[in-house]
Amino acid sequence: MVCCMITGAPSTQDIITALQGKAEAFFTKPFDFEKVLGQLKECLEKKRLKMSLASEKKTLEKTHRELEQLYHELQTTQAQVIQQEKLASIGNLAAGVAHEINNPMGFIASNLSTLGKYALKLTEFIEAQSSVLTSHQDREKIEDIQEKRKNLKIDYLLNDIPDLIAESLDGADRVKIIVQNLKSFARTDDQKPMLADLNACLESTLNIIWNELKYKCTVKKDYGDLPLVRCFPQQLNQVFMNLLLNAAQAIETQGEIIIQTFSDRSFVHVTITDTGCGIPTENLDKIFEPFFTTKKIGMGTGLGMSIAYDLIKKHNGKIAIQSEIGKGTTFTVSIPVQDESN
Repeated sequence: MVCCMITGAPSTQDIITALQGKAEAFFTKPFDFEKVLGQLKECLEKKRLKMSLASEKKTLEKTHRELEQLYHELQTTQAQVIQQEKLASIGNLAAGVAHEINNPMGFIASNLSTLGKYALKLTEFIEAQSSVLTSHQDREKIEDIQEKRKNLKIDYLLNDIPDLIAESLDGADRVKIIVQNLKSFARTDDQKPMLADLNACLESTLNIIWNELKYKCTVKKDYGDLPLVRCFPQQLNQVFMNLLLNAAQAIETQGEIIIQTFSDRSFVHVTITDTGCGIPTENLDKIFEPFFTTKKIGMGTGLGMSIAYDLIKKHNGKIAIQSEIGKGTTFTVSIPVQDESN
């Protein structure tokens, strides 16, 4: 419907009132029928376009809301996939971590058992010595005490006790660090990034996966003096773990993994180099694609490197790869340095 105003004696105020109101056309009598018809057609077309635009606007607004909802759902799903991949990695590492914990726990238990036996012998000796001190100290009694000291190996016990205690405390610290690193790795990241030392992140990751590395490669570390970077530390730990485990798996018998860290004005760089089998040139462009894997069935999900790539991009960072068949592979992770002026 088009609203028009027709008048025989228009005034300026009439025209203003008509156009400010709902009138979409204004005609004065007498009028040309063809001209009026043309203007009405024009008004109808404008009305149609206006209604069409309003309808399209509503459709776009609805589509926008749906896309926003899908985006939030995608973010949630991505976070869940990252966490599930992290937990899957922990599951794969569980046997190795248990072995790393069992070793120090084994000698802690052994040391405590030995300390218990030492305590019994020391108690026996001290009681015998006290008996002599409270009686007349003849040569025969003193010789008996000296003989007992020798038989009970008191001097050896006194020398060995500090070493056993120190070794046990060191083992307990190792277990504590492994458990702390594992808990830190397993938890979800806080909503806000924090300042972190990437050298410390690498050490934490190495503690968790050490059992997967130590039997097939030596790890050389060349850590630079790095500035703190604002990041999600657990996410970067996950990246480093994927890269280090891939490096170890690329080494068939015995090899070497070299970790270097350094920085420039813009980035902190971490390079992880292995002396493994290398990656074929045709696969280099596929490494970061979801579900791409060269491992045997059941050996991996094919998501590790894809997630690593996404996590680095989330930090506005870069990840690069160089590889040569038969010589090895180098991954370089670059994370922006925090600008203190911001």
